[in-house]
Amino acid sequence: MVQKLDDLKETPAQTAGPYVHIGTVPNALGISGIYPADLGTSPIRQGARGERITITGTVRDGAGMILRDALLESWQADADGIYPGNDPRGPADPNVTGWARAMADFDSGEWRLETIKPGRAPFPDGRLMAPHIALWIVARGINTGLQTRLCFEDEAEANADCPMLARIEHAARRETLLARKTAPGAYRFDIILQGEGETVFFDL
Repeated sequence: MVQKLDDLKETPAQTAGPYVHIGTVPNALGISGIYPADLGTSPIRQGARGERITITGTVRDGAGMILRDALLESWQADADGIYPGNDPRGPADPNVTGWARAMADFDSGEWRLETIKPGRAPFPDGRLMAPHIALWIVARGINTGLQTRLCFEDEAEANADCPMLARIEHAARRETLLARKTAPGAYRFDIILQGEGETVFFDL
């Protein structure tokens, strides 16, 4: 007898626990045999065009505690602002996959992303957005992955003209999306989940 399915209930949300790492980055945990190599270890390959950069940071909760089990996924355009895939402006740099995973160090909570600085990709209306990297964040205690984006403080003109940044009504909060340059080719981007200095998150 087939069960009637007239009244389906939504599955309860679950916080991201230890199985996130087991399922996504098992080799980094010392669990071999699932994938030959963890997926998304880098958004670029050897020969990628553009400025090589390294971004480091932490994810902190409202009490200022570092979440040492945070996992981030990143998505970005190549140095010309073209995304891999079906882009009408032409093919992207074949050495830029655009997607990666960055796992926080279990001891320090620091995450690290080595990539190239992306170019200015178009907004749906054709205007150019500031160079940015989209981030998706999960960790213990987060029911639904959080979406934000990382822009660069040394791209002041592009940031001022960016239609996405302009949609944030409280201009002072745009600062929470700016990665700070700490050295040539090095940036710092700390994510704050709530409270003072809370990072802007997007509903995408």
